[in-house]
Amino acid sequence: MKDKTVSVRLSERRKHKLFLYAAQRDKTITALIEDWVDSLKLQENKDNIEGG
Repeated sequence: MKDKTVSVRLSERRKHKLFLYAAQRDKTITALIEDWVDSLKLQENKDNIEGG
Protein backbone atom coordinates (compact mmCIF):
# COMPACT_ATOMS: atom_id res chain seq x y z
CA MET A 1 0.00 0.00 0.00
CA LYS A 2 1.35 3.39 -0.93
CA ASP A 3 0.74 6.16 1.60
CA LYS A 4 -1.23 9.20 0.50
CA THR A 5 -1.24 12.78 1.69
CA VAL A 6 -4.34 14.56 2.99
CA SER A 7 -4.43 18.29 3.62
CA VAL A 8 -6.80 19.94 6.08
CA ARG A 9 -7.43 23.55 6.98
CA LEU A 10 -7.44 24.41 10.68
CA SER A 11 -7.47 27.64 12.59
CA GLU A 12 -4.24 28.47 14.39
CA ARG A 13 -5.99 27.72 17.69
CA ARG A 14 -7.04 24.23 16.59
CA LYS A 15 -3.66 23.51 15.04
CA HIS A 16 -1.93 24.50 18.26
CA LYS A 17 -4.36 22.36 20.29
CA LEU A 18 -3.71 19.37 18.03
CA PHE A 19 0.07 19.74 18.33
CA LEU A 20 -0.17 20.03 22.13
CA TYR A 21 -2.45 16.98 22.32
CA ALA A 22 -0.01 14.93 20.23
CA ALA A 23 2.99 16.06 22.28
CA GLN A 24 1.26 15.23 25.56
CA ARG A 25 0.64 11.70 24.30
CA ASP A 26 4.04 11.34 22.63
CA LYS A 27 2.39 10.67 19.26
CA THR A 28 2.62 12.16 15.81
CA ILE A 29 -0.27 13.98 14.16
CA THR A 30 -0.39 11.10 11.67
CA ALA A 31 -0.72 8.55 14.49
CA LEU A 32 -3.55 10.54 16.08
CA ILE A 33 -5.46 10.74 12.79
CA GLU A 34 -4.89 7.05 12.00
CA ASP A 35 -6.17 6.09 15.47
CA TRP A 36 -9.23 8.28 14.97
CA VAL A 37 -9.99 6.88 11.50
CA ASP A 38 -9.54 3.32 12.77
CA SER A 39 -12.07 4.03 15.56
CA LEU A 40 -14.81 5.07 13.12
CA LYS A 41 -17.75 2.71 12.88
CA LEU A 42 -19.17 2.20 9.41
CA GLN A 43 -22.72 1.22 8.67
CA GLU A 44 -22.87 -2.34 7.47
CA ASN A 45 -24.24 -2.71 3.97
CA LYS A 46 -23.03 -4.09 0.67
CA ASP A 47 -21.99 -0.62 -0.60
CA ASN A 48 -19.40 -0.03 2.12
CA ILE A 49 -15.99 -1.56 1.53
CA GLU A 50 -13.40 -1.08 4.29
CA GLY A 51 -10.34 0.77 3.05
CA GLY A 52 -12.05 1.94 -0.12
